[in-house]
Amino acid sequence: MQTTTAPGRAPQRKDAHSNRRRVLATARQKLRQDPDASLDSIAQAAGVARRTLYGHFPSRDALVAELTQEAGHELRQAFAAARTPDADPIEATTRMVLAAWAVGDQYRMFIALGRRHPGEDAIRATLAPARAEAVATLRRGQREGVFADHLPAPLLAQALEALMLALAEENAACTWDDPTGEAAATAFLVAAGVAAQAAALQVQDVVRRIRAAGAG
Repeated sequence: MQTTTAPGRAPQRKDAHSNRRRVLATARQKLRQDPDASLDSIAQAAGVARRTLYGHFPSRDALVAELTQEAGHELRQAFAAARTPDADPIEATTRMVLAAWAVGDQYRMFIALGRRHPGEDAIRATLAPARAEAVATLRRGQREGVFADHLPAPLLAQALEALMLALAEENAACTWDDPTGEAAATAFLVAAGVAAQAAALQVQDVVRRIRAAGAG
């Protein structure tokens, strides 16, 4: 017996996908602004009924897990692309900062959620490799005398992460304009103990080589 697709099924499916994308986009924005944002507030901001949102994400944890997986993928790709063999500590650090800046929205959301919700194991697990790499790079730079050693590398990494988050938030709020991340990378190196002029030159050199490699 011949079967036919029920009328309205395709539009309903299209609407469901559209609603899901709208909820996710709104959740990213709301959770960046307020890591404690409720599902109800997200539904209201997205312009969908509570029942619609709960149909896609039965709990706040389910929504955060979806965003975590999505943003984690972007972060891992960015940091993997930033690595280069035989980079010295300053170059490696500069590349990591520029990579984080390129995915600034995901980075800010991850940090904000991770700080407000220390039990978010998935978020901490996603950030752990990058944080461990940053600590190792800072420690190597301290041994080589290019980074300040007045703080242990793990504590210095935490302080620099806080600086990055503050700069990213100001950039997102349009109170400080740094579209490429060069100013942020320079500030990061200076805070790590590199002289300001040397830091600016190092960042310019790394950015120039990144662009040259992309053009090639």
